[in-house]
Amino acid sequence: MSVDGSYKILLGISGGIAAYKTPELVRRLTERGATVQVVMTRAAGAFVTPLSLQAVSGRPVRTALLEPEAEAGMDHIALARWADLILLAPATAHLMARLAHGFADDLLTTLVLASAAPVTLAPAMNRQMWRHPATAANLRLLEARGCRVLGPAEGAQACGETGPGRMLEPAEIAAALLDGTPQGGPPPGDATGLLADVPVLLTAGPTREAIDPVRYVGNRSSGKMGYALAAALARAGARVSLVSGPASLPCPPGVECVGVESAAEMHAAVMARVGDCAIFVAAAAVADYRPAAPLPGKLKKAADRLTLELVRNPDILAEVAALPAGPFTVGFAAETEALAAHAEAKLRGKGLDMIAANLVGRGVGFEADDNALLVLWPGGRCSLPTLPKPALAAALTELIAERYAASVTG
Repeated sequence: MSVDGSYKILLGISGGIAAYKTPELVRRLTERGATVQVVMTRAAGAFVTPLSLQAVSGRPVRTALLEPEAEAGMDHIALARWADLILLAPATAHLMARLAHGFADDLLTTLVLASAAPVTLAPAMNRQMWRHPATAANLRLLEARGCRVLGPAEGAQACGETGPGRMLEPAEIAAALLDGTPQGGPPPGDATGLLADVPVLLTAGPTREAIDPVRYVGNRSSGKMGYALAAALARAGARVSLVSGPASLPCPPGVECVGVESAAEMHAAVMARVGDCAIFVAAAAVADYRPAAPLPGKLKKAADRLTLELVRNPDILAEVAALPAGPFTVGFAAETEALAAHAEAKLRGKGLDMIAANLVGRGVGFEADDNALLVLWPGGRCSLPTLPKPALAAALTELIAERYAASVTG
């Protein structure tokens, strides 16, 4: 925080045509009370001048990593520590690629690596660049590390094409970043220190229940929400162990990851570790049933019909919640209808401390990048709106920390 209690925002501007909107973005941020320090890449100077941004921010614009006067006191480290929030707008495909792979070859990328502040990206690029598999892979890496992503929007682009890739308007970015956050409070999505050194055990992803060595019974869970939550809990200071079913996601920084495949394997991994945790979060989509007798060899196609006998899997969440002096237990519920009623029944029936419920389908929940949650606990509830999963995970982490603290002190 600055001396007057306003947020200190490091605005990183990279070289895309949307950079022409950044003086307006600075104005929108400062009118909400923020102090803005602009850092530009060399390419950004082709679209907007440092003088224009200095005029609206009231601070000299930084452009080079090794400026002799500024670096006399390792100023790039001081600047990295100065920021409460880092906003990258526009975030080009090139900048996202460099960040995803840990490059620190200019002032902006060095500051991002050297800072512990939450990072928000506002992507802007041609629609084909946005849809390219390389960009999608880089985005997944950045989100898995806890970066919040705003946009992009769809519409007409400077190249004459139409589609996704437009940077959100400055007013939308400023509102998403700062609106609804009281002066003097923590930055949005920043739960740093709230769970310092608290041991947390978390499950994520689907399970696969073998029919034979080739086929399995499974579900549509991607693990994105659980992995984002593991990253957010780690940023809040928790010591996180993540037991994950099959998921094509990197292990979040600072998290111990344990890979499993079946519900039985997840049950064994959880029960072996649950005695050492203070908080247990069951974000995994564990299969309720498994084939009674998996075949040792591949099942050959023969009859027109096949009957598969299924038996119940262990209920990991209920078993943990029933432990004497067990951990603070958070469940998840994915529903297709009657969200509140089903979540309340699960909260009471399993004796949970908290449950986070979401609808699946309709572009949110399983396999989607966005989600919305109804969070319930005995005597209270909170609705978290549709957000990118890393941002939603940060908000849920704050709720978990708040309710956990209440359970310890109460």
